[in-house]
Amino acid sequence: MTTQTKSEKVTITIPSELKEKLIDMKEELNVSISSIYKEALETYLEGKEMKRWEKGALLASKDEAYMKFVDELAQDVGDFYEY
Repeated sequence: MTTQTKSEKVTITIPSELKEKLIDMKEELNVSISSIYKEALETYLEGKEMKRWEKGALLASKDEAYMKFVDELAQDVGDFYEY
């Protein structure tokens, strides 16, 4: 059984020079323009998400209470305790 991803059509405006490069790449790779847009957007969004995580990690590393908590967790050897 395969699941189909819902797709939507979008319209964008790009400079003529960029479109020329896009067409050249499309022809060189023998792929659709849509697949190039999709890959570019996925890569862009992954990069932005990584920056978001890096910013969060930096903020957390400056929080003394949080870092103390992390250090305590790091000391846990993973023993199981029954209550």
